Amino acid sequence: MFNDGNYWQRAQTPEFRQNILKDGHPSPPLADEPFCTRSQIIAYVDRYGNQVAIVHQYLRPDQTIGASGRPDPKELLYNLELYVVMDPE
Repeated sequence: MFNDGNYWQRAQTPEFRQNILKDGHPSPPLADEPFCTRSQIIAYVDRYGNQVAIVHQYLRPDQTIGASGRPDPKELLYNLELYVVMDPE
């Protein structure tokens, strides 16, 4: 749904504002990312102030996104339904 709705691409335009909710340093060693990579939780907010997605990403020092190269969606408002990724226990 996140990919089909082009949320990440839309967050690169003025359509969505990106609010950094958490910005950790350093990234966990198990992430296998370069030194000084940031672990971030980011909210995508539409022009009306509605939070439409929450993503996690590893932002590398060169400003590229680590791991898969794309943000990992954790929450998504899609067709007025809120979808949340649950952590496995």
